[in-house]
Amino acid sequence: MLKPLLQYVLIGTLTFAAPSFALDKEALLDEANLLLLPRERSLPNLELIDQNGQPFDTQALRGRWHILFFGFTACPDICPTTLSDMRRLLSQLSPDVRERLQLILITADPARDTPERLKTYLSYYRSGFMGLTGEMEQLQRLSKALGLPFVPARQTEGDYSVAHSGNLALVAPDGTLRGHIRAPLKLEGLIEALPTIVEGSR
Repeated sequence: MLKPLLQYVLIGTLTFAAPSFALDKEALLDEANLLLLPRERSLPNLELIDQNGQPFDTQALRGRWHILFFGFTACPDICPTTLSDMRRLLSQLSPDVRERLQLILITADPARDTPERLKTYLSYYRSGFMGLTGEMEQLQRLSKALGLPFVPARQTEGDYSVAHSGNLALVAPDGTLRGHIRAPLKLEGLIEALPTIVEGSR
Protein backbone atom coordinates (compact mmCIF):
# COMPACT_ATOMS: atom_id res chain seq x y z
CA MET A 1 0.00 0.00 0.00
CA LEU A 2 2.92 2.33 0.63
CA LYS A 3 4.35 2.20 -2.89
CA PRO A 4 1.30 3.64 -4.69
CA LEU A 5 1.02 6.28 -1.98
CA LEU A 6 4.68 7.31 -2.41
CA GLN A 7 4.18 7.52 -6.19
CA TYR A 8 1.18 9.74 -5.68
CA VAL A 9 3.11 12.04 -3.33
CA LEU A 10 6.06 12.19 -5.72
CA ILE A 11 3.86 13.06 -8.68
CA GLY A 12 2.11 15.73 -6.66
CA THR A 13 5.44 17.19 -5.55
CA LEU A 14 6.75 17.35 -9.11
CA THR A 15 3.54 18.94 -10.30
CA PHE A 16 3.69 21.74 -7.74
CA ALA A 17 7.42 22.17 -8.35
CA ALA A 18 6.85 23.07 -11.99
CA PRO A 19 7.81 26.67 -12.87
CA SER A 20 4.93 29.09 -12.40
CA PHE A 21 5.35 30.40 -15.93
CA ALA A 22 4.78 26.94 -17.45
CA LEU A 23 1.10 27.39 -18.25
CA ASP A 24 -1.04 24.36 -18.91
CA LYS A 25 -1.43 24.56 -22.68
CA GLU A 26 -4.63 22.54 -22.77
CA ALA A 27 -6.23 24.73 -20.11
CA LEU A 28 -5.12 27.84 -21.98
CA LEU A 29 -6.71 26.62 -25.21
CA ASP A 30 -9.85 25.51 -23.41
CA GLU A 31 -10.26 28.94 -21.83
CA ALA A 32 -10.07 30.41 -25.33
CA ASN A 33 -12.45 27.83 -26.86
CA LEU A 34 -9.63 27.20 -29.31
CA LEU A 35 -8.98 23.79 -30.86
CA LEU A 36 -5.59 23.17 -32.49
CA LEU A 37 -5.36 20.35 -35.01
CA PRO A 38 -2.93 17.48 -34.31
CA ARG A 39 -1.47 18.07 -37.79
CA GLU A 40 -1.61 21.03 -40.13
CA ARG A 41 -3.83 20.78 -43.23
CA SER A 42 -2.94 22.15 -46.64
CA LEU A 43 -5.46 24.40 -48.37
CA PRO A 44 -6.40 24.18 -52.08
CA ASN A 45 -5.09 26.80 -54.46
CA LEU A 46 -8.19 28.89 -55.25
CA GLU A 47 -8.87 32.17 -57.02
CA LEU A 48 -11.21 34.58 -55.25
CA ILE A 49 -11.82 38.34 -55.29
CA ASP A 50 -11.13 40.73 -52.42
CA GLN A 51 -13.18 43.71 -51.23
CA ASN A 52 -11.24 45.98 -53.58
CA GLY A 53 -12.17 43.90 -56.62
CA GLN A 54 -8.65 42.50 -56.91
CA PRO A 55 -7.81 38.82 -57.51
CA PHE A 56 -6.95 36.95 -54.33
CA ASP A 57 -5.13 33.63 -54.52
CA THR A 58 -5.20 31.48 -51.39
CA GLN A 59 -1.41 31.46 -51.60
CA ALA A 60 -1.69 35.05 -50.39
CA LEU A 61 -2.57 33.64 -46.96
CA ARG A 62 1.13 32.98 -46.48
CA GLY A 63 3.32 35.40 -44.57
CA ARG A 64 1.16 36.12 -41.52
CA TRP A 65 -1.52 34.54 -39.35
CA HIS A 66 -5.08 34.75 -40.68
CA ILE A 67 -8.39 34.27 -38.93
CA LEU A 68 -11.12 33.41 -41.44
CA PHE A 69 -14.84 32.87 -41.16
CA PHE A 70 -17.80 32.51 -43.49
CA GLY A 71 -20.76 34.85 -43.28
CA PHE A 72 -22.69 37.45 -45.26
CA THR A 73 -23.34 41.16 -45.04
CA ALA A 74 -27.10 40.76 -44.54
CA CYS A 75 -26.53 38.48 -41.54
CA PRO A 76 -28.68 39.77 -38.64
CA ASP A 77 -26.73 38.40 -35.70
CA ILE A 78 -23.70 36.06 -35.93
CA CYS A 79 -21.60 38.12 -38.34
CA PRO A 80 -21.94 41.58 -36.79
CA THR A 81 -21.39 40.09 -33.33
CA THR A 82 -18.30 38.20 -34.52
CA LEU A 83 -16.83 41.27 -36.22
CA SER A 84 -17.49 43.47 -33.20
CA ASP A 85 -15.97 40.91 -30.85
CA MET A 86 -12.91 40.46 -33.06
CA ARG A 87 -12.42 44.21 -33.30
CA ARG A 88 -12.47 44.40 -29.51
CA LEU A 89 -10.12 41.42 -29.21
CA LEU A 90 -7.54 42.72 -31.68
CA SER A 91 -7.56 46.16 -30.09
CA GLN A 92 -6.43 44.60 -26.81
CA LEU A 93 -3.48 42.70 -28.26
CA SER A 94 0.01 44.16 -28.36
CA PRO A 95 0.85 46.06 -31.60
CA ASP A 96 3.38 43.37 -32.54
CA VAL A 97 0.86 40.54 -32.26
CA ARG A 98 -1.93 42.59 -33.87
CA GLU A 99 0.29 43.32 -36.87
CA ARG A 100 0.77 39.62 -37.46
CA LEU A 101 -2.96 38.81 -37.53
CA GLN A 102 -5.44 39.47 -40.34
CA LEU A 103 -9.19 38.81 -40.09
CA ILE A 104 -11.03 37.85 -43.28
CA LEU A 105 -14.78 37.54 -43.81
CA ILE A 106 -15.49 35.15 -46.70
CA THR A 107 -18.99 35.51 -48.05
CA ALA A 108 -21.42 32.62 -48.12
CA ASP A 109 -23.73 34.82 -50.21
CA PRO A 110 -21.84 35.81 -53.39
CA ALA A 111 -25.08 36.71 -55.19
CA ARG A 112 -25.50 39.79 -52.98
CA ASP A 113 -22.04 40.32 -51.56
CA THR A 114 -20.18 42.11 -54.32
CA PRO A 115 -16.68 43.43 -53.57
CA GLU A 116 -18.18 46.91 -53.20
CA ARG A 117 -20.77 45.73 -50.70
CA LEU A 118 -18.16 43.84 -48.68
CA LYS A 119 -15.90 46.89 -48.61
CA THR A 120 -18.70 49.18 -47.41
CA TYR A 121 -19.85 46.68 -44.79
CA LEU A 122 -16.37 46.05 -43.37
CA SER A 123 -15.52 49.77 -43.34
CA TYR A 124 -18.07 50.21 -40.54
CA TYR A 125 -15.72 48.35 -38.21
CA ARG A 126 -12.64 50.44 -39.06
CA SER A 127 -10.28 47.62 -38.16
CA GLY A 128 -8.60 46.71 -41.44
CA PHE A 129 -10.72 43.60 -41.92
CA MET A 130 -10.65 41.98 -45.35
CA GLY A 131 -13.50 40.45 -47.35
CA LEU A 132 -13.53 37.80 -50.05
CA THR A 133 -16.10 36.71 -52.60
CA GLY A 134 -16.01 34.58 -55.76
CA GLU A 135 -17.68 31.74 -57.58
CA MET A 136 -19.84 29.50 -55.40
CA GLU A 137 -17.85 26.41 -56.35
CA GLN A 138 -14.60 28.01 -55.18
CA LEU A 139 -16.20 29.27 -51.97
CA GLN A 140 -17.57 25.84 -51.12
CA ARG A 141 -14.21 24.18 -51.76
CA LEU A 142 -12.57 26.62 -49.38
CA SER A 143 -15.38 26.16 -46.85
CA LYS A 144 -14.83 22.41 -46.85
CA ALA A 145 -11.05 22.74 -46.59
CA LEU A 146 -11.35 25.11 -43.63
CA GLY A 147 -13.98 23.01 -41.87
CA LEU A 148 -16.43 25.92 -41.86
CA PRO A 149 -19.63 24.65 -43.50
CA PHE A 150 -22.41 26.76 -44.94
CA VAL A 151 -25.58 25.94 -46.85
CA PRO A 152 -25.98 27.95 -50.08
CA ALA A 153 -29.26 29.81 -50.29
CA ARG A 154 -31.80 28.41 -52.72
CA GLN A 155 -32.69 31.89 -53.91
CA THR A 156 -30.58 34.83 -54.98
CA GLU A 157 -33.14 37.64 -54.81
CA GLY A 158 -35.22 39.25 -52.12
CA ASP A 159 -34.85 38.91 -48.37
CA TYR A 160 -33.28 35.58 -47.48
CA SER A 161 -30.79 34.13 -45.02
CA VAL A 162 -27.81 31.78 -45.28
CA ALA A 163 -27.02 29.06 -42.74
CA HIS A 164 -23.33 29.08 -41.83
CA SER A 165 -20.92 28.06 -39.09
CA GLY A 166 -20.14 30.49 -36.29
CA ASN A 167 -16.61 29.11 -35.90
CA LEU A 168 -13.44 30.73 -37.22
CA ALA A 169 -10.43 29.08 -38.83
CA LEU A 170 -6.83 29.80 -37.84
CA VAL A 171 -4.36 29.71 -40.74
CA ALA A 172 -0.61 29.89 -40.11
CA PRO A 173 1.99 31.91 -42.05
CA ASP A 174 2.86 28.81 -44.06
CA GLY A 175 -0.69 28.83 -45.45
CA THR A 176 -1.91 25.73 -43.62
CA LEU A 177 -4.98 25.30 -41.44
CA ARG A 178 -3.90 24.97 -37.80
CA GLY A 179 -7.14 25.03 -35.84
CA HIS A 180 -10.50 26.59 -35.05
CA ILE A 181 -11.77 29.25 -32.72
CA ARG A 182 -15.12 27.86 -31.70
CA ALA A 183 -18.28 29.78 -31.01
CA PRO A 184 -19.15 31.35 -28.69
CA LEU A 185 -15.99 33.46 -28.66
CA LYS A 186 -14.23 33.66 -25.31
CA LEU A 187 -12.43 36.97 -25.63
CA GLU A 188 -10.55 36.90 -22.34
CA GLY A 189 -9.16 33.46 -23.12
CA LEU A 190 -8.23 34.44 -26.67
CA ILE A 191 -6.36 37.50 -25.43
CA GLU A 192 -4.09 35.09 -23.53
CA ALA A 193 -3.90 32.26 -26.06
CA LEU A 194 -3.44 34.02 -29.41
CA PRO A 195 -0.16 35.78 -28.50
CA THR A 196 1.24 32.45 -27.32
CA ILE A 197 0.42 30.84 -30.67
CA VAL A 198 1.54 33.77 -32.81
CA GLU A 199 4.78 34.38 -30.91
CA GLY A 200 5.56 30.68 -31.06
CA SER A 201 5.74 30.84 -34.86
CA ARG A 202 8.78 33.10 -34.96
